[in-house]
Amino acid sequence: MSARRTRIKFCGLRREADLAVALELGVDAIGLIFADGSPRSLEPADARRLRARIPPFVNVVALVRDAAPQRIAEILDAVRPHWLQFHGNETDADCQRAGTPYLKAIGMQGLDDVPAALAAYPGAAGFVLDGHAPGAAGGSGQRFDWQIWPQTTSRPLILAGGLTADNVHEAIQHLRPWAVDVSSGIESAPGEKCAERMHRFVAEVRRADAD
Repeated sequence: MSARRTRIKFCGLRREADLAVALELGVDAIGLIFADGSPRSLEPADARRLRARIPPFVNVVALVRDAAPQRIAEILDAVRPHWLQFHGNETDADCQRAGTPYLKAIGMQGLDDVPAALAAYPGAAGFVLDGHAPGAAGGSGQRFDWQIWPQTTSRPLILAGGLTADNVHEAIQHLRPWAVDVSSGIESAPGEKCAERMHRFVAEVRRADAD
């Protein structure tokens, strides 16, 4: 019987040294943020330099929030992401218009009808269930009530929001997400990843899978 493997996404990387640690640890996806107001936001030219260092078979995810079509086109041209991750009030039509496979972030804090929120995005390849409130910005490090985690869905669910090395083992054991997505939980300061925290986080994910 093969062991189950939880995928790992490190999001909000800005520095080449942090990217090198993430790649050494074998994470599955690197998230690059292009959302105005985020301390982790990149300009396309800076992101292009990071993108050049990401090897084959590691997914690149470009995170946007209510971005204009021209801005999204600029990001696609500079970064060539495998996935777009929409974090704003975009509709399914807005997300599909970009012509790139997409993930939709769902703010879970205080959300009344999770199945309806997922059903509103039939074109999404999967969902990032995050700790912020609907309509609010992500990256806050908030954890939502895991009791409202959907029990049945045909598409991959990615757990985000308030994850750290101290709670990700518990999260995986209880929820069995397809993947976990972490940003502030592996940082020493906004936009500055901590190598020791990155190592500990990955080790805890692997321990949960082994258990």
